[in-house]
Amino acid sequence: MKRFGDLERKYVLEALDNEFNTSLNNVFNARLEKLFAEFFGVKYAIGFVNGTATLHTALAACGVERGDEVVVPPLTMSSPAISVLQNGSVPVFADVDKETFNILPQSIEKVTTSRTKAIMPVALYGLSPDYDAIRKVTKKLPIIEDNAECFLGTYKGKLVGTFGEFASFSFQASKHLTTGEGGMLVTDNEELADKARKFSCLGYASVSSKKGKISREDIQDPKYSRHVSVGFNYRMSEVNAAVALGQLERAKELVQIRLDVAKMFDQAVKGFSSVIPQKVPAGYVNSYWTYVVFLNTDKPEEDWYSFRKLFLKNGGDPYYAAWKLSYTEPLFQDTIQKMEGVWQRYEKGLCPNAEYLQPRLIQLKTNYWELDDAKRQAEILNKTLKEWES
Repeated sequence: MKRFGDLERKYVLEALDNEFNTSLNNVFNARLEKLFAEFFGVKYAIGFVNGTATLHTALAACGVERGDEVVVPPLTMSSPAISVLQNGSVPVFADVDKETFNILPQSIEKVTTSRTKAIMPVALYGLSPDYDAIRKVTKKLPIIEDNAECFLGTYKGKLVGTFGEFASFSFQASKHLTTGEGGMLVTDNEELADKARKFSCLGYASVSSKKGKISREDIQDPKYSRHVSVGFNYRMSEVNAAVALGQLERAKELVQIRLDVAKMFDQAVKGFSSVIPQKVPAGYVNSYWTYVVFLNTDKPEEDWYSFRKLFLKNGGDPYYAAWKLSYTEPLFQDTIQKMEGVWQRYEKGLCPNAEYLQPRLIQLKTNYWELDDAKRQAEILNKTLKEWES
């Protein structure tokens, strides 16, 4: 199987043949957005240059303002927290569950204040957080789903991407569907969609929830008032949209290969006590952006590296660690901590579960386009575990 096939190439060539002519420069964006909305059973989908611009836009569209607080998890790539900073708002970190690694609803409730204006949970590694519990504790606060790592994952029979006021997806190179870079924002709320579109299109007056480009007639008019609100140039390019459309039409096969790889890893780690896979509760379907295990050790600062060295010696592909917790990054320690209005101290012990998990997590890739390659890696993992526990 190839990650990119004839379909993506066909669409890209068609987009290039259109030569970015003004009247044809939204053909693939429009097709992509329509199909994406239908795919998730929502009314509106808006394409973006990346999956961080989506989060920034969602915050602005939800009316989150400078100095307002937004609750995010620390155990994830730092885009959620950074998007909050882009908005001039304050990221507040809630702890995670030790078994699912996802944000804890009880911790969200604990850190929520009168200044909290939105919650941004992450479907970590492809697994949905507990949206029923999150909605119960957040009540009417807007939820912005970060599903960069989750495509076709489900929660209690519903697709992840249908629970918040907004849901964000990423087409970055490592994701289930990719255009190299790109993103998508979906919502069922027309007012929010209108605001999001304008924010992503320089505040143009004539764009809307379902209209992604200003017309030639508009811009040729000397009396046309373009900018009615603050906005950024976050629009997806037509070439990226062409690739994304081809990927979306192949979505089920692209996701299925990751599920097949995850099953192989499940069998490889079965019966060993030194690694514990991410827990998938009943009623959840994990889309396995990556296959993650917890290294069961009291000496992570030594054993994480030793286990990796043994795995590589046996022929394993290099695997990733979990990201440093967002609030432990130099950006937060040296700069954000000193910002006016940041009341939360980014100190050790802030999110104890996340701090315990992070140095012990092993992220194994699932994007093997030849299952024989994945099978070999699963065998190497099994061999490594046998040697590790002997």
